Amino acid sequence: MDNPGVTRCGNTEFRWGERTFVMGIINLSPDSFSGDGVTEIEAAVEQARRFVSQGADILDVGGESTRPHSSPVSADEEINRVVPVIERLAAEVTVPLSIDTSKCEVARRALEAGATMINDQWGLKRDQGLAQLAAGKNIPLILMSNQRDKGSYDARIKRDTALYDDVIGEVSSSLRQSMALALSLGVARENIILDPGIGFGKTWQQELEIIRRLKELKKLGRPILVGPS
Repeated sequence: MDNPGVTRCGNTEFRWGERTFVMGIINLSPDSFSGDGVTEIEAAVEQARRFVSQGADILDVGGESTRPHSSPVSADEEINRVVPVIERLAAEVTVPLSIDTSKCEVARRALEAGATMINDQWGLKRDQGLAQLAAGKNIPLILMSNQRDKGSYDARIKRDTALYDDVIGEVSSSLRQSMALALSLGVARENIILDPGIGFGKTWQQELEIIRRLKELKKLGRPILVGPS
């Protein structure tokens, strides 16, 4: 089993395995799935300050809802939501800032504003330019296993039937594919972080199984990010 080692993010070094690191989520969409979306800059900055004071090690800023059946927003709208907040936070907090997006142009603008990490909830399925951007900037890239594009997902969820015989096998395969693609596009191995995608195309039973079997994902050799909202 590989040791994930160290990942540098801006002026911060994450020494994986020493402890669990905490990511605070700043949802800038009025359509947030958990009802915690903030649309005012001052409110977002205040929330971020509170998270840092409570021990957050990273702040993840996103401008598009990931709620099932949510309406997509344009890159311009996403940029308008996230860039002013990231600019403020880059000047006011010391923890690294992650941009949560699946659009390369949004990520580019966010990095210019002060973000130092990319969080792609589609694992490069939608925009491989995110990997090229991360490689060029030599910054961390989070790759998530997202099964929402798997055919009859909605119907199966409603019937509470399994999408896969082995959800860990499916998630591991998906993450391996995303990681291989990222590496082929120049992302340094030490800059890759993996997310099994709790809530993204799995039944609640499978989500609990993923959490119960998280240790099995260690064989991928990279740090694991989990967001059980």
